[in-house]
Amino acid sequence: MKKLFMPYIKGSLQLKNHVVMAPMTRSRAINNVPSALMATYYKQRSGAGLIITEGTSPSPEGLGYPRIPGIFSQEQVDSWKLVTDAVHQGGSKIFLQIMHTGRVAYVGNLPAGHYPVGISDIKAAGEIYTDTDGMQEYSVPAALDTDGIARIIDDHVKAAKNAIAAGFDGIELHGAHGYLLEQSLNPHVNNRTDNYGGSIENRSRMLLEIAQGIAAAIGVDKVGLRISPYLTSNDMAAYDNNEVHQTYVYLAEKMNHLGIAYLHISNNPGIPVKTHQVIRETFKNTIIYCNGFTSETAEATLQDGAADLVAFGRSFLANPDFIGRLKKNAPLNDPDYNTLYTPGEAGYTDYPILNQSSITI
Repeated sequence: MKKLFMPYIKGSLQLKNHVVMAPMTRSRAINNVPSALMATYYKQRSGAGLIITEGTSPSPEGLGYPRIPGIFSQEQVDSWKLVTDAVHQGGSKIFLQIMHTGRVAYVGNLPAGHYPVGISDIKAAGEIYTDTDGMQEYSVPAALDTDGIARIIDDHVKAAKNAIAAGFDGIELHGAHGYLLEQSLNPHVNNRTDNYGGSIENRSRMLLEIAQGIAAAIGVDKVGLRISPYLTSNDMAAYDNNEVHQTYVYLAEKMNHLGIAYLHISNNPGIPVKTHQVIRETFKNTIIYCNGFTSETAEATLQDGAADLVAFGRSFLANPDFIGRLKKNAPLNDPDYNTLYTPGEAGYTDYPILNQSSITI
């Protein structure tokens, strides 16, 4: 049997295989509340050993996109229980990805009375979709003061506690892809002159304080962190390669010392081999690689020890029975990119499943 399909057991991660379903925004949470439709979607994909949910906001001001879920209200907590129960019935573990979009937001996408915030007031270049006004430029964020940063930290800790109350097996901090925590890491976005800006240690401080607070609140073995070294999505301007390397080695050292369950690396081609190697040598717990894997390349990555688990995104999006198809070497459905972010079942829960009746909640 391929290693990909064998159980994975390390620390708190007791998984039926080495396959992770990557977090993917799907924009089906009407009024930012999970639904029975979302429970069906995740249960359909419970062939994965570990499912990491779509990015979920810890606060109203972090809801930068239309129809993404939150984890800050009791209604949201209760509704997420539909999802966790469904996934556990399918024999998978599920972590909630906590994502604060920061400056990657438009005020019209947020609940009334809330406004986008950032580590600084530097506006992101580009546009974002809104249900009410079509495509709009990103809003200029309000720069967080020190009290605001303390509130952000507290919001994340409360969100993690809410996730455990909703039945999740753990949480993943989204420190990647240009959202708030990575905005803090990037010296072209973080222009602060206080203890949260300047040096690598200071720019990492908010992320580390959030991770430490969550670990103390729910247990360090229930915490993961996603990172995307050298990636420039969502207007993350590139900076000195050696400084990028040192930033993520520093994070790996701190996360290893803290003892979190895993690092989830967005494995873009621009990451130098030496950065991968040093992170692998530094961080002793589970490492997940994600992005662009086939069954063959995933197996090779597991066999050579570069990563402990491999995450798939688009393949799970269009193939609820992805694991079964891999085992049978069956052809995969192609994603319908026109329905990635539209509300409703189309392009969400209606992809064909081989030799199985549909799963509904």
